[in-house]
Amino acid sequence: MRFMILIKADRDSEAGVMPSEQLLTEMGRFNEELVKAGVMEAGEGLHPSSKGARVRFSGRDRQVIDGPFAETKELIAGFWIWKCASLQEAIDWVKRCPNPMPGESEIEIRQVFSAEDFGEALTPALREQEDRLRAEVTRQNPRG
Repeated sequence: MRFMILIKADRDSEAGVMPSEQLLTEMGRFNEELVKAGVMEAGEGLHPSSKGARVRFSGRDRQVIDGPFAETKELIAGFWIWKCASLQEAIDWVKRCPNPMPGESEIEIRQVFSAEDFGEALTPALREQEDRLRAEVTRQNPRG
């Protein structure tokens, strides 16, 4: 199973405050553990929402909304993609994670859909397209 681990933003991360050297060191050690255990597939920090945008869909209409976005508790400061045997394994790893923010923080764990989750709606032609696109992405970005 694959999981997306979402590190929630806080006021400091949204203000562009960079993590301390100590936190970067602790996270580096944690990431090394994840890699050595074969859990981590990807992980990145995100710039504040002030440097981003949202696109709101309403039928055929599209509206671009420039950041920053007001609800900090709903924003993401970073993410990992992990491969774990179960949700409980992902929870156990998150509980070992250094606190990603100076004060209180929250990390959300969400399972990533696999092709099997879509059942009959994922026809053989759609599965072939999915496999072809994944192979092309891997070819374009061999580091992961």
